Amino acid sequence: MPTPKVDVQVVSSGIMADDVLMLGDSVMKAAKIPAQQQLILQFGSFRQSVTVIPVPRYDGLRVGHALARRMGLASGTPLRLQYRPGSRTLSLGPVIGVLVSRDYPTQPDKPFGSITMFCRELVDACRSQGAFVYFFTPGGIVSRSGGVEGWVYQGGWHQAVLPAPDVVNNRLTSRKLENKSSVQQFLIDIKQRYGAQVFNEKFLDKSEVFDALKGDAAVLRYLPESHSLLSYTTLKSMCARYPSVFLKPVRGSLGKGIIRLSRAGPEGWTASFTTPMGTRKQVYPNLMKVFAAISGKMKTVRYLIQQGLTLIEIGGRPVDFRALTQKNASGKWVVTSIVGRIAGSQHYVSNLARGGTLSTVKEAVARSNMAPGARKDVSARLHKAALDISKGVDERISAHFGELGVDLALDTSGRVWLLEVNSKPSKNDNTPLNEGKIRPSVRMMIQYARYLAGF
Repeated sequence: MPTPKVDVQVVSSGIMADDVLMLGDSVMKAAKIPAQQQLILQFGSFRQSVTVIPVPRYDGLRVGHALARRMGLASGTPLRLQYRPGSRTLSLGPVIGVLVSRDYPTQPDKPFGSITMFCRELVDACRSQGAFVYFFTPGGIVSRSGGVEGWVYQGGWHQAVLPAPDVVNNRLTSRKLENKSSVQQFLIDIKQRYGAQVFNEKFLDKSEVFDALKGDAAVLRYLPESHSLLSYTTLKSMCARYPSVFLKPVRGSLGKGIIRLSRAGPEGWTASFTTPMGTRKQVYPNLMKVFAAISGKMKTVRYLIQQGLTLIEIGGRPVDFRALTQKNASGKWVVTSIVGRIAGSQHYVSNLARGGTLSTVKEAVARSNMAPGARKDVSARLHKAALDISKGVDERISAHFGELGVDLALDTSGRVWLLEVNSKPSKNDNTPLNEGKIRPSVRMMIQYARYLAGF
C-alpha cells in the first residue's frame, strides 16, 4: 500500500506542546492512526512519545518548533508517514543518509566540491518523493549520541546534528576512509540498534568479482579467462594461450595502472603502460624480462591477468560500454542506462578521466569495425549481460548493493565480455548533469531507499 505524503508545518512551541502532533483527520483515517493516544514517533533513530490530534479539512502535519529542531526538520518538508499498530509507532521518513568522502565547510555554496550538484539533485528528488536526505562524512559520525553531524539543504546548505538514518547510501570514494574503524563501527551499530540498511557497503576488487562469477553458469560466457598474477608460471601460461593479455591492478579504478602485453616477434613482448599523458610503450626481448620489470610493482600492487580481447574500435580507438544497474522500488535489478565510451586518441582505456568520449550504443556500433552480420540485437544483449552480472554479484558476494557500474565490451564478432564491475559508479561519468532536471538514476535510488525503509 502506498504510504501517504504530508507537508510538515513547524509552529511556535508556545502554541503546541513538544509531545503533540496535529494531523489532517483524512490522513489519520486512511492510515488508521488512533487519536488522543500515546504513540511512539519515529524519525530515523529519533524516538519520542507523542499524542496525535486530528484536524478537520487539513492534509498536513503540524509539529512544535522544539520537536522539529531536535529532528532536524524545517517547515515545508514533505515526508512519508506510516503507522504500525503492533508497536503503536508512527514513522516519518524515510531518513536517507548519504555518506560522502569529504566536505568543505568554508565553501557553503559548494560544500561537496564537484559532487555538490549531484547532492542538490538528490535533495530535489527526495522532496518530490517525500523522503528526507542529508549528507555526512566519516568526520560527522558522533558515536556517543547516536546522532550524525550532517548537511541539509533548506534554502541553502546548513550543518546540523541529525538522527541516524533509516538507509545509508555509501558513496565513499576511498577504501582507506571506508575501512576506518569509526565508519565500520557506525555502520554495524545503526544496523544492529535501529535496523538501518546500508547499500553499496563496500568496494569490489577485480579478483573477487571474477572468482565469484566463475561459479555462475548464467554469466560464464561473459568472462574473459582471468587469474590472480602470483608467479611467472601464470604469466607464461596465459601468454602462451593468447596473443595479448592485460594486467589490471585488483584495486585500481579509472584505468590507472593497467598494462597491456602484446607479442613482438617470436620471443619479444611489447608492454603498454597507461599514464595520464597517454600510453607509454616498452619492448622486452622475452617474457622473463617482462616479469623482472613488473615484479617490483607486484610487491605493492596485486594484479589480475586477463585474456586480451579484440574489442571493436572506431578509427583505431577501442570502445566499451558502461551499464548502470540499480534496484528499483520493489528491490529488483533493472538497467537504468547504457552508454558507449570511446577511448581518447593516445589511450587504450575509455575512461572519461583519460580523454574518452560518450556515445549511444547504436551510434558506437554503427561507427565501429564490428562485422555487419554481428550487429543484430546488440543493445538487448548488453542489457541482458548487465542484468545477469548484477544478479550474480549480488548473490555471490556477501555485501548489500543497490547500484552497480558494469563495464562491458563487444569483440568484432559481436560477443559480449565483462571488463569489470564497480560498486561506486561515478555520478559524473554516465549522463551530463542538467540543472533542475532529476535523472532517472537519482529517482531510482530514492525509490529503492523507500523500499528498504518500508515507505
